[in-house]
Amino acid sequence: MQIVIATMSHETNTFSPVVTDLARFSSGQASPPSGVEAESRYQGTASCVGGFLRAAEEIGASVSLPIVAAAPPSGPVEDIAFEYICNAIVAAAAEGPDAMLLDLHGAMVTRSFEDGEGELLRRIRVVAPELPIAVALDMHANLYPAMVAHASVIAGYQTYPHIDMDETAYKSGRVLLQALASEMEPVMSWGSLPMLPHVMRQGTDDFPNKALQQRVREMESQGALMVSLFTGFPHADITNAGLSVVVVTDGDQLLADQFRDELLKMAWDQRAAFIYDPEPLEVSVARAVELADQAGPVLLLDHYDNTASGGTMDTTEVLREIIQQGLEDVAVFGFYDPLVVEQLVSAGIGAEVSILLGAKLPMPALTEQSRPLQLTGKVKLISDGQFPATVAMSRGLTMNMGKTVVFSTGHVDIVIISRHIEPFDPGCFKSLGIDPGSRRYLMLKSRIHYRVGFMPIVKHVVECAGRGVCTSDYSELTFRHVRRPIYPLDGINSLAGLEN
Repeated sequence: MQIVIATMSHETNTFSPVVTDLARFSSGQASPPSGVEAESRYQGTASCVGGFLRAAEEIGASVSLPIVAAAPPSGPVEDIAFEYICNAIVAAAAEGPDAMLLDLHGAMVTRSFEDGEGELLRRIRVVAPELPIAVALDMHANLYPAMVAHASVIAGYQTYPHIDMDETAYKSGRVLLQALASEMEPVMSWGSLPMLPHVMRQGTDDFPNKALQQRVREMESQGALMVSLFTGFPHADITNAGLSVVVVTDGDQLLADQFRDELLKMAWDQRAAFIYDPEPLEVSVARAVELADQAGPVLLLDHYDNTASGGTMDTTEVLREIIQQGLEDVAVFGFYDPLVVEQLVSAGIGAEVSILLGAKLPMPALTEQSRPLQLTGKVKLISDGQFPATVAMSRGLTMNMGKTVVFSTGHVDIVIISRHIEPFDPGCFKSLGIDPGSRRYLMLKSRIHYRVGFMPIVKHVVECAGRGVCTSDYSELTFRHVRRPIYPLDGINSLAGLEN
C-alpha cells in the first residue's frame, strides 16, 4: 500500500503584521523538508507527522512525504507560499496513492482564500476524486464546509496545550486505514456555533473546555470513532471563525448527529465562561511583587503578544512595567528583534551596550502602538538558538530560535531571538545557561502552551495584559468579515433563527 503523508499547517491571525512567506514554512532552510529528510526528522516525534508515520508503519505501508510545511502563526499566507505547498501535495495525490494523511491546521487564511485547507482539499479532489483522505486538525481550527465535504475522516486535538498531536494523527490515520480494509464505514457530522471563545479561556485544564473535552472522550467510549470539539481561533476576521464540532461514527449517522448536537448545546450553554476579562497591567505586576518569595518563581504572562497566536513578539509594555516597578532577578523570554541581535553579536560577549529594544513591527490593526524600550546592559551569551524539545508538546523535534543573545540589565536577563518561537519548553532558557526554576520572576510571551513545560517550575502565574494583536479585548479589534450576529461581539442569547 502506498500512502502519502503531508503537512500544510498555519494558524492565521488576520490582524497580525508578521509576513507569512515560504521562508516561514521552511524552518530557516531553503524550503520546507520533504522525502527521506522529512521522514527522518519526524519519525518517533510528538507531532502529527510522527503519528501518521506510526499508523502507516503498523500496516507495513510504503510512505512518501512530498512536503512538510508548518509555519508559526502570523498574518495571512502569501499566495506564492500557498501555491508552492498546494502544488506539491496535489501532485502527490495525482500519482495515484492508496491513501493520503494530511496534517493541516484548520485556521489557514491566505491572501486569496479564507479557507486555505478547504481550497487545498478541493484541488486534491479535482485530480483524485475517490482518494481516501484522513485529516488531523488543531483544536483552534475554524471549520468550513469544504473541509468536511472533501475529507474522508477528520480528527482534532483534544488538549490545549496540545500534547496529543501525534495521537490525534495516529487515530485519524488508523480509522482511515481500517476503513480501507473494509473493517468500518466512517460517516461524519459537523456543526458550528456563532461564538468566539477567548483563547485565554480555552485551556483544557480549565472550565469550561475541560468538561467539554471530557464529554468528547466519553462519546468515543460510547460508540463514536472520533469526536472533536474545536474551540476555534478568534483572531481571524473570517466568516466561519468560531467553535465547531465534528463527530465520526462507524456508519451511524443518527448517533453522529446526536453527539454533535449535544456538544454544541453544552458549549453554547457555557458561552459566558469563555469570556476573559483582563485587569490593568500595573495592578498585575504589583500583584506579582506581592506574591514573590523564595519558594519558586512568579511567572508574569505577557499574553497579548504571543507568537503562537500570531503576535509580533516585540511589544514592550509588560517588560517596561516590570522595570518601572523595580522587579529584580527576572528572566525574560523573549523578544523577536533580529536587528538588536545583530547589534549585540557585533559588540560581543561582555560588551556594555545601549539598545532600543522592540516595537519594530507596526500593528495597523491596533489604534495604540507599542514603543521601543531604551536599555543599557551587557551581552551575557550568544547562541545559534537551537535546542531539543523534551516536553510532551513537540518532544523529539529541534527548536530553532535563530541567532540568539542573552542581554542583561543587571536585574533583568532578556532573551532576544531572530526567529519566532513559542516558549513552552524550559529549554528555551536552559540551553542559554539560565535556570528558570532558580529565578525570582519569569516573564513569558505565551498564553496557554507555557503550561506544558513551566507549570511544574513556577509558584504563581500572573496574567499581564500588555499590548499586541493577540489582545483578549475584542473591542481593540475591528471585525469586518466574521458572520454576525456572533457572541460575544453581539448581544445574542438564543440560537433561534441562526444556522449551526
